Amino acid sequence: MAIEDNPQSREKYGKELKRRREEAELTQEELSQRAIMSRTHIAHIEAGRRRPDLEDARRLDQVLHTGGFFEEFLPTLGEGRVAAHFDEALKLERQAKVIRVYGPKLVPGVLQTQAYASEVLGSGFPSKTVEERDRLLVTRLERAHILDDFHAPVFWSLLDEAVLRRPIGSPSIMCEQLCHILELGESHRIRVHVLPFSAGFHALLEGIVTLMWFEDLPPVAYVEGLKTGRVLEVPSVVRECQAAYDHALGDALSHRASLALIRSVAKDYEHAQQ
Repeated sequence: MAIEDNPQSREKYGKELKRRREEAELTQEELSQRAIMSRTHIAHIEAGRRRPDLEDARRLDQVLHTGGFFEEFLPTLGEGRVAAHFDEALKLERQAKVIRVYGPKLVPGVLQTQAYASEVLGSGFPSKTVEERDRLLVTRLERAHILDDFHAPVFWSLLDEAVLRRPIGSPSIMCEQLCHILELGESHRIRVHVLPFSAGFHALLEGIVTLMWFEDLPPVAYVEGLKTGRVLEVPSVVRECQAAYDHALGDALSHRASLALIRSVAKDYEHAQQ
């Protein structure tokens, strides 16, 4: 059953979790230990501020003996809008006051142009129909609206040099994409740092991470791999992700030097298309 993810559905879901937990005579801490979730996450779910991912919902059903209720009525963003493992991160992205992303191979979704995003979404495996690609494309482009407000969120992008050098689509698509990042960086809407190949091994080389801070919620980290992704909320784990990001940032070029490199690579693509 498809339940739209909105404040009302999350509030009802949270109230039901609290009711079932209390019927089972469990505290939030006891439930968190049995369901392998943080107590803070359970508190936010019960208050309607967050939703569990699918695996968390299944564990809640197992611990509370609810016959699949929490999986069946899990609020979702709608089939086909985003990958299933990313829907919770997307909701948090819209609430965040500070976002720091690391892109090891591709331009982060929020910064992608329409042409670049279309190439990425249309080239994946398994192949997608034009309708499926366009549905995903609309959602990806909508994500960029979080940058419409000049002041919030504060957005930092840490890019591996491979992001600039790997041609996605035609040289004109790459030129447009890099010029878009340049425009955002030169206008001071975002801060950009490039990790050059010369940096060698760095603290984030083995993974993808997005860090998010909020006005009234604890910070989280979102990590992603092939066909998988997870929002991390345990404070000690989030701090480790933050430390790794800071460590890699120390190996990166300055904002000004990064923009100069991006400008240079964009000119190379411009010349290639002529």
